[in-house]
Amino acid sequence: MGGWARLVWVPPLLATLIVGLYGIGHAQPWRDELATWSAATRPLGDLVRLTGTVDAPTGPYYLLMHGWVRLFGDSATALRLPSALAMAGAAGLTAVLGRWLLGTRAGLLAGLLFAVLPGTSRYAQEARPYALASLFAVLATLLLVAALRRPAWTRWAGYAAAVAALGLTHLLALTLLAAHAAVVLVAWWRPTTAGLDPPPAPATGLNPPPTDPADREPTADLPAPAHDRNGTADRDGRLPVRWLVAVLPALALLTPLLLIARRQRSRQLDWVEPARLADLAALPGGVAQSSVVGGLLVGLAALGAVRAGRRALLPGLCVLLPVLLVLVGALVVALWVPRYLVFTVPFASVLAGAALASAPTADPPVEQRGPDASARATATGPAASASASASASASTSWASVPAALASVSGALAVVVLAGLLGLPDQAALRQTHGWPRSATVDYRGAAWIVAAGQQPGDAVVVHPRDGWLFLDLGLAYHLDARPRDVLVIRDQRQRADLWATECARPAECLAGVRRVWLVVAGRRPDPLAAVPGAKGDALRAGFTVGQVWQRPGVTVAQLTARG
Repeated sequence: MGGWARLVWVPPLLATLIVGLYGIGHAQPWRDELATWSAATRPLGDLVRLTGTVDAPTGPYYLLMHGWVRLFGDSATALRLPSALAMAGAAGLTAVLGRWLLGTRAGLLAGLLFAVLPGTSRYAQEARPYALASLFAVLATLLLVAALRRPAWTRWAGYAAAVAALGLTHLLALTLLAAHAAVVLVAWWRPTTAGLDPPPAPATGLNPPPTDPADREPTADLPAPAHDRNGTADRDGRLPVRWLVAVLPALALLTPLLLIARRQRSRQLDWVEPARLADLAALPGGVAQSSVVGGLLVGLAALGAVRAGRRALLPGLCVLLPVLLVLVGALVVALWVPRYLVFTVPFASVLAGAALASAPTADPPVEQRGPDASARATATGPAASASASASASASTSWASVPAALASVSGALAVVVLAGLLGLPDQAALRQTHGWPRSATVDYRGAAWIVAAGQQPGDAVVVHPRDGWLFLDLGLAYHLDARPRDVLVIRDQRQRADLWATECARPAECLAGVRRVWLVVAGRRPDPLAAVPGAKGDALRAGFTVGQVWQRPGVTVAQLTARG
């Protein structure tokens, strides 16, 4: 059994990888992914300049993607593959964390439930840092548990590195440190209350009863807490200091990034609405990308928290404290965006795994419990016990897989139900990554229209130029050779941001142009009327509309010069 328990991370990792890779390149990159592409494909010096003016919190991710794109290209699949790998890793680590805190069965079910969530697929297929943040959030928490159980400088150093990586991928995810700090204080003050000691092995299923006390799960391969001479958890008065020593260097490393991000906040988050308490109710559906599945996850997590008791302290705080801190902050500063809290989903899954693991299940037949169980069932006495132990040692770690599956069959039905409930959302997110899905923008469709009718000497004009729709980036991504952006006098690279500067006198810049491809946001029966100001006046005075094409979220018009 021990070998199988150590491999509890494998099924969730493989399941998440398979689901995450399915249809990964089908949906076209949406506006946030276009920002990633624009940043990652710039020369390194231009990329560094970009982070000095906008998107500094995402700068480390852009640097990672810069190297990735140089090696693997910039197709939609290539851009999203790091996220798919990271989310698969997060699923595997979720299973390990669940096993360490709640037992092998709970860990396995937590990882599998996480794997089938539509939100897991959504952010496994997005070229943004949320999957990496989820990975490092679980990794940091796992390393914290290891360091608290058996303090060693190598474990604290690993924890510090994971915290630094977490902040480099997603600054708001550092709110997780509030949960870590609370658990450290509880572990220091009342070690037995923290719920960090290895769970006892259940009598059946994934954890069959050990024949030797030394082989019980808590002492086999899980890092176990130190104990005093009486066998009780040893209170370590240095735990808070050790935690601070580990965290402070990571925060010092992140301080320059935090200061730059603070200066950029008004520009970076100008599209975010102030938070309301009602937004809290919509959060589960936002992070799970399905209201139904999100509600199911919250219900299971709440039930698991009750049933797990003190062992729910760490995963529960890792869900509640980041959410509450971001919500309170968002009441003052606009920063409430559900996807910013995706990193809390693995911890909700761990709690849900506790609920699923406590579901009643029938014991598997004795012949399905592995060679050691069969030997115990058919033999008695010291000699038989020795024979059974030898047989168990000789068997492979996979010999207990049938028993494992039988022991969680009822709970697996709930996991399958969650997957089935999320199927409509799984299908929808592979059609479009735009959010809300009713506001998708078909950049690819607009680009194909231009490519099909483009002639030498054509020009392109987009509106709006400012804002976060990035129509120009969408055309640039999908067109190998696009028409000249005739009104642009300084492009994104020259400005060191994500927008372009247009000429102040559009009529002069349009002089001599015979055909213009006008691309405007929204479905516009009269696209020229949708362009305001001097740019619109110049287009209406100098051109007539030849043909209009409408695609979701965007309109393309072919304009011909008058006379």
